Formats: sequence, C-alpha cells, structure tokens
Amino acid sequence: MHAPRVAVAACLVLLLSACGDQPGAAGQDAPASTLAVTLARAQMRPIQRAVVVSGPVAAFEEMQLGVEISGARVTTLNVDVGQQVRKGDVLLELDHRSLDSELQQANAALSEAEAGVALARANLARAELLVKDRFISASQLDELRAARTQAEARRNTARASRDAAQLRRDFAELRAPADGVISKRLVQPGQVVAAGTELLRLIRDGRLEWRAELPEDDLARVEPGATVQLPSRDGTVTGRIRAVSPGVDSQTRTGTIYADLPEPGPLQPGAYVEGRIVTGAGSALTVPAASVVQRDGHAYVFTLDDRHVAHRVRVAIGAKVDGRVEIVDGLEAGDAVVEHGAGFLGDGDTARVVAAAGAPAAATKADTGAATTP
Repeated sequence: MHAPRVAVAACLVLLLSACGDQPGAAGQDAPASTLAVTLARAQMRPIQRAVVVSGPVAAFEEMQLGVEISGARVTTLNVDVGQQVRKGDVLLELDHRSLDSELQQANAALSEAEAGVALARANLARAELLVKDRFISASQLDELRAARTQAEARRNTARASRDAAQLRRDFAELRAPADGVISKRLVQPGQVVAAGTELLRLIRDGRLEWRAELPEDDLARVEPGATVQLPSRDGTVTGRIRAVSPGVDSQTRTGTIYADLPEPGPLQPGAYVEGRIVTGAGSALTVPAASVVQRDGHAYVFTLDDRHVAHRVRVAIGAKVDGRVEIVDGLEAGDAVVEHGAGFLGDGDTARVVAAAGAPAAATKADTGAATTP
C-alpha cells in the first residue's frame, strides 16, 4: 500500500510542475529582430557652391504689334503662332483701296506742282536775259522771282501731302520690326481693327530668359556671368546670369535675377522650372544623401556604438550635389554613419551591419569597428 501511494504522489508532483512551467514559457520575451544596415563615412570632397531657386521662363523682349489705322478691314494674314519671321516681312495687310486712291491723287498734285516750278524757273531765266537790255523792268523781274518761289512752295506742299498719303498707305501693311517668333495672334482675316489695338505678339530674335526671385542673402552670392542649370525633358539647359537687380523689394526682401538662355531647347515661355545657380567651388564635409533623414523639420543621421545600438545625431546640412549632402555642423571627417536603412531606424534601435552592394567585406568590418557614439 505504501509503494502505490508514493508512485501516485510522484505523478502529481510531475503534473503540477509541468502545468507551472507553461505560464513561465509564455511570459519569456522573444529576441528582438535587428535591421540590416550599411555604413558610410563622412568625407571631405570638392563641391560646387550653388543656389537653388524656382522661376519662370519668359521672353527676353516680347513686342506687341498693331496698326495705326482705324476702321480698316484685315484682308490678308500671313503668319501664325510659332512662325519664324524676318525683319521687314509683311505680317498682315489691311484693305488699302481708298488709300491707294489718295496716294494717286497726291502724286498727281505733286506732278502738277513740279510742272509749275519748271515753268516759273524758265520764265525767270528768260527775264534775267531781257533785263540786261532793259526790255523788262526790275519790278517785273521781281514778280517772276516771287512766282518761282510760290511755285516751289506749292511743290513742297504737294510733296508733303504725297509723303503723308504714302505713309498712310504703308500703314496698311504690318511689317515685322525685327527677327523673331510669333508668340500670339489676336486677329482674324476680315476683322475690322482699330489703331493701337494689339494684333500680334513677337518674341524678338526668339530669345528667352529665366527669371527668379532670391532672398537678399542669396542675392548677394550671385554675380553676373554665373552659370545656371535648368532641367528639361531633353536634359539640362545651361544659361548665364545676365543681370542681378541692384536692390531688394522693401516688402518681400527679395531681388530678381535674369539669366540668358542661348539654347533653350524644349523650354517654352511660361514654364516654371527649378534652377541651380553655381556660385563657386570649394571643399566640404559630405555624406551620402540616403544617410540624412528629415524628422520634425530637422535633419538627422544615425551612428552605431560598439554594441550596434543606433544613436540619432542632429546635423546642419548645406548643398546637395551628385547624391551627397554637405554637413555644415554635427559630424567630423571620418565619422561612420548609417547609409542604407537610416530611414527605418529610431534612436536606441539595434542594427546589424551588412556589406553594401559591391563593397568588400573587409571595408564593412572596418566601418563597423569605427562606429562611434556621439
């Protein structure tokens, strides 16, 4: 009887022990998973100093063209938007039938006046020969001289009238004042137009420029002759700063820069693009752009200590060039920072360093050993 009781008691103890182990096993924490990251060093590298700002592409000089005759009908329109024209080309014509008639009358009046001058001069010449032999009196000679002067005056008046009629006739044709490209058309054939009304718009020489508003601090860094790079669908368009406003607006505290675009390519007037103005060259501490994360409106990088614990470091950044970011403050040359995976890290997270694609393992081990805690 004693042996079976001992056996039953032993079984109960083992069962209770097994039941007691289950809550303990469930309460144990599972090992935390770590994020695989790569490291890169902060390095001093040559860098182009630049100012990045957005602005519109516009015509260097856009001419508004109209006619100087009112109440005339457009009979011929020779151009359309986008067409290249040369100086002196006839862009449109107005109905000039009445003007042609006025010009013919003015030419006839001028011919009559010139005939009168010729007759008056001939009479005076004969009289000057006769007066020597006293066949005519001096007073008659004076009258002939006055007649010649009057005839010349009438001729001059007729010539001025003819020139005015010719000018009105020329106004019936709108000619291109310079080489360029037609950028706008506001008239149709058959339309009756008024003097001074804009009918066409011409970009002089097809010349475009890029304009931008800069804060006073950036404006002081830009000088005429600096290079500006503008992106386009066919690549980068290069321009040159032509002028910088000598002052800033008292309200906005900004000034305007003007950049010539000798070869604008696909850029069109009205396009709003971001330009990069090169202001100089120098050396700067840089890290890969992937290492810098923006949180709460500030820039940060992550470093790892000897236990591979991530520490967030706030940095001041500058220019961004060729996939790297300038570090103005917060790091020193040679500091190792997290590159790939930095955007997923938090302060105090544990990370696992792996080799970057194409990087030798020895380099990764060296970076891991050089990771420091700020």
